[in-house]
Amino acid sequence: MNKLLNVSSSPHARSSVLTGNLMFDVAIAMVPAAVYGVYQFGLKALCVLLVTMAGSVLSEYVYESLMGKPITVMDGSALVTGMILGLNMPPEIPLWIPFLGSVFAIIVVKQIYGGLGQNFMNPALAARCFLLISFASQMSAFKLDGVSGATPLSVLKNGGRVDVAAMFVGKIPGTIGEVSVVALLIGAAYLLYKKVISIRIPAAYIITFAVFVFIFGEQDLGYVMAHICGGGLIFGAFFMATDYVTSPITPNGRIVFGVLLGILTGLFRLFGGSAEGVSYAIIIGNLLVPLIEKVTLPAAFGKEGKKA
Repeated sequence: MNKLLNVSSSPHARSSVLTGNLMFDVAIAMVPAAVYGVYQFGLKALCVLLVTMAGSVLSEYVYESLMGKPITVMDGSALVTGMILGLNMPPEIPLWIPFLGSVFAIIVVKQIYGGLGQNFMNPALAARCFLLISFASQMSAFKLDGVSGATPLSVLKNGGRVDVAAMFVGKIPGTIGEVSVVALLIGAAYLLYKKVISIRIPAAYIITFAVFVFIFGEQDLGYVMAHICGGGLIFGAFFMATDYVTSPITPNGRIVFGVLLGILTGLFRLFGGSAEGVSYAIIIGNLLVPLIEKVTLPAAFGKEGKKA
């Protein structure tokens, strides 16, 4: 029976890389940011991460069990969703809020639409936007060394100046995973080395955003670098915008997608009411992926023959 042929439609691509392998690599790449976040903010940050990861895995297991579907928690996708969501949380947030977010991400955004590969937007980011809308005050309360303070982007938004070096290292208030650019770049380098992601989306995103901020913000390198280092832009560019399911598969489409994200993030930050913008930019970009793929689909080789 093992010698029977499998009949299926094209494409007939085969790869030894499984979903679990990819998810494992993504989780490893986020470890530096997670470790620094716990070092910076303490055990509360660790508790938030554990709650979102456990909540995501538990939600997927319970839903699939109740629906009589195959149990897929071992592929690691729910764990990665929980990890991304946790790294997008303020460290001081009440634990029931990130748990609610993990349930929303897995059941509402992922499972109801068919599970892994069927969701039309990034589950972790959709959950973060849901929490930002529902619990705005808790999601925007940040502390550093026990002292409440504004994020660097909020300071910039109000015309102040920030320490770019501190932003690069991570000695700033913010969400657990966004603060240290160094830690994020270490993880990004790992993903690129393992060829889990392509540089197209992150490069197009960051370059477009930098040009937009330079033109419509201030023509100052420190100002531009502060915007690049703040607000989770690096985290979003390398870890969320590159999500396989919700980003274009065509090479040119990835560049267009990155350019779109850069423009949207710039618009939200410079002209919107909030100092952030990465999450909403990526969510809107996810919704436009089918259109981007349609207009960037490579033309087939050859030409159509004459009809008889």
